[in-house]
Amino acid sequence: MSITISNSLPESEWQDFIDQQPESNIFHTPEMFRVFSRAKGYQPELWAALVDGRIAVLFLPVRITLVNNLLRIFTTRAVVFGGILFNAKQDVTEALRQLLTEYLSKTKNGPLFTELRNAYDIQAIRPVLNEFGFVFEDHLNYLIDLGMPLQELFRTISKNGRKAITRSMHRGVTVEEISDHACLSEYYSLLQHTFKRARITLSDISLFEAVYDILVPKGMAKMYLARVDKNIAAVSCELPYKDKIFSWFSGFDLEYRRAYPNDYLVWNILQWGSENGYRLFDFGGAGRPNQQYGPRDFKSKFGGKLVNYGRDVCVHSSLRMTLGRVGYQIYRMIL
Repeated sequence: MSITISNSLPESEWQDFIDQQPESNIFHTPEMFRVFSRAKGYQPELWAALVDGRIAVLFLPVRITLVNNLLRIFTTRAVVFGGILFNAKQDVTEALRQLLTEYLSKTKNGPLFTELRNAYDIQAIRPVLNEFGFVFEDHLNYLIDLGMPLQELFRTISKNGRKAITRSMHRGVTVEEISDHACLSEYYSLLQHTFKRARITLSDISLFEAVYDILVPKGMAKMYLARVDKNIAAVSCELPYKDKIFSWFSGFDLEYRRAYPNDYLVWNILQWGSENGYRLFDFGGAGRPNQQYGPRDFKSKFGGKLVNYGRDVCVHSSLRMTLGRVGYQIYRMIL
């Protein structure tokens, strides 16, 4: 058995591997790699382990930098969106070992940590991750089955959720897709407002411009606006790929909360997914089990299955990590 580690792949081979893996998601695609390549503060990397010339493991960390100056070494992390993709039909243990050995040897002075945001159960490879210092952290998510009839899907929503959707309809809330670049600034402005309220750093607008330019034309992204009296009250970015829809960014204006634009927006997305043959809606995360998290309360209304695929985190420098955490808390205070 011959194992090689590569940082580049012919796009056709890359896509073929994704197509063959049932757990693949949009974050494993060449298109999403190009999106991150165009976004300010993002630097995607490709790592692949090939066994006898065929891809066995695909590892796509994205370095994300909050402050791009002398503080870069304290504000850069690597996130593997969608998790590691591997061929579940073969033993990838040694291939993964060699990949992680090379990756970690080249990240000693790079990001503070590498975080795997698992979109499915990776228990089969967790022993290898543990060997290389990755530590599992609980992180919840809601998955909604879209394969049922629409009326049944609506009934799975909680009573309060159904009331909110009905009230929103009576209030005249409308939902539309962004159809031109002119709407992106309004879309992004509401996201900024939402993230500032939560004291969370928002990605640069270039990320959303890349999503619109690269993914939307291919049907791999849908960017929505919900309006109340022609005013933007809620926004979301959804990523449909294969038989799943991944919910990515969302925001809302508290001024219109009594019109329940968020509830109606989510229902419109679920309805579209159900009517267009999608199997699953991934709510994109619901926080840690033992911490209060407002978005989890909102998402729980929609009747999905609560799962804990978690995140696996490898800290590359304990000292820099400690300093980075302190710095980030200060940074959040002045947002």
